[in-house]
Amino acid sequence: MTFVQLIECRTSRLDEMNRLMDRWVEQTKGKRTAMHSVVAKDRADASHVVEIVEFPSYEEAMRNSGLPETDRIFREMVALCDGEPTFTDLDVVRDEQLYAATARRFFELVAGQGEAPPFNDVFIEDYHDHDPANPQDVIGLDALRREVEVWRGGFDFSFTIEDQVAQEDRVCTRWSWKGHHKGDFLGIPPTGKDVTMTGTTVHRCTPDGKIAEGWWQYDRLGLMQQLGALDPLEL
Repeated sequence: MTFVQLIECRTSRLDEMNRLMDRWVEQTKGKRTAMHSVVAKDRADASHVVEIVEFPSYEEAMRNSGLPETDRIFREMVALCDGEPTFTDLDVVRDEQLYAATARRFFELVAGQGEAPPFNDVFIEDYHDHDPANPQDVIGLDALRREVEVWRGGFDFSFTIEDQVAQEDRVCTRWSWKGHHKGDFLGIPPTGKDVTMTGTTVHRCTPDGKIAEGWWQYDRLGLMQQLGALDPLEL
């Protein structure tokens, strides 16, 4: 689970503290496990300073704390504070930005050739996929990989994310798709055609940022028509 550390202190030497933080970042380059940090000043009390630091996990935060550079910078930070800083350890239970990033990661990973990637860092093991074009829902990572490999076998393709909205544990992505029909796809022999498609996918995410469920809507009939598998009168 993504982990956040909240560091609060009082200081009248904020400029010096900012320079100290810059030095810490420079000295721990390549070793620091922090993903993102924000330093903020209380509007009602300029001496009240809060730093918010995000880590991939509590364990990574502890590894970061164990760096000799971190210990040295911490002692210097205490000297700039009016009193001892306080630390609050927080497990993230919802992060809409993280969920949107995970959805974008999926659309990047799914395009490619050959065997599908593991997807373990993107989906939970018993992921549930709802696609109205499939007679049965796809459930589980192995089934999802097989589904992806059907598309990879038929096309060289890529996604472009047009819009993305995240709310609570849902991410809605409006996308466009371009493909080159290079191999058999659902019984349609390769045509060599360049085809396009648009669609929308809604993903439900777990608190640790992985995707648990997906709902798809896309112009599959239009794709089939471009491939010559449907007569326009059949649409």
